[in-house]
Amino acid sequence: MRLKEILEYKILEYDEHSITVFELIHVAVIFLVVQGLIFLIGAALRRAARKSDRVDEAKRYTLMKLIKYFLYTLAIALSLQALGVNLNALLVGSAALLVGLGLGVQHIFNDVISGLLILFEGVVKVGDVVEIDGMVSRVMQIDIRTSKVVNRDGNYLVVPNSYFTANKLHNWSMENKASRFHINVGVAYGSNTQLVKQLLKECAQEHAGVLNEKPVRVDFIDFGESSLNFRVYFWAYRSWEIEVDISDIRFAIDEAFRENGVTIPFPQRDLHIKSGLSPKPTEKH
Repeated sequence: MRLKEILEYKILEYDEHSITVFELIHVAVIFLVVQGLIFLIGAALRRAARKSDRVDEAKRYTLMKLIKYFLYTLAIALSLQALGVNLNALLVGSAALLVGLGLGVQHIFNDVISGLLILFEGVVKVGDVVEIDGMVSRVMQIDIRTSKVVNRDGNYLVVPNSYFTANKLHNWSMENKASRFHINVGVAYGSNTQLVKQLLKECAQEHAGVLNEKPVRVDFIDFGESSLNFRVYFWAYRSWEIEVDISDIRFAIDEAFRENGVTIPFPQRDLHIKSGLSPKPTEKH
């Protein structure tokens, strides 16, 4: 009888409703069971990832996120039911509230729906290298409304998920990871163009980051105002360090030009001065 009295003790009362010790214990057990399930499922997925190449870290992260959202939603629904809350009335009231809020929360729902699409479709995964407004960043975390990315400067950015679905996104980590890059070089007029072509091709081919399976091409693209303009094309993986590889190739080109007497000119302007005597002024009487 003493235990029954303790379990039926009302901690909180409001109108005709009350919350007892037993109901709180019931809610705590629900969340403990959910936490236990999440732990067991996470451990099982980690074991599967170690044994199989098909379950990578990004897929495991996405699957765990979806499982957590589902289980926590289920736990909240069961907890409200255990506390005697009428879920049907709550859903009707929530729908009316959302209609009342209208456009004020439209962008939030857009971000949430976009987050679910990202997690289900896998167009962006944790660890992917993406290009956002010309800035290369790595995806560190995907949540239901926003995602966190870090750029090459080490700065963390919070990006609404709707950005990934509503804008043109360059994902460097998709299936075709190789891409073609180019470097523009100008040399002085009178340079040996065939030698320049050979040096540019060799500098690109000898770099470890350039793919040997695809050809390196050098084009003579234009006669500039003060230089002969070339462009060397090469294929490489769109990695986090691609800018470093491009810089290394530029260093190699500069060194090769110096060793072979090829000059990279300064911008030049020709100034023509017309000589002659100015006419004498007319005398006034």
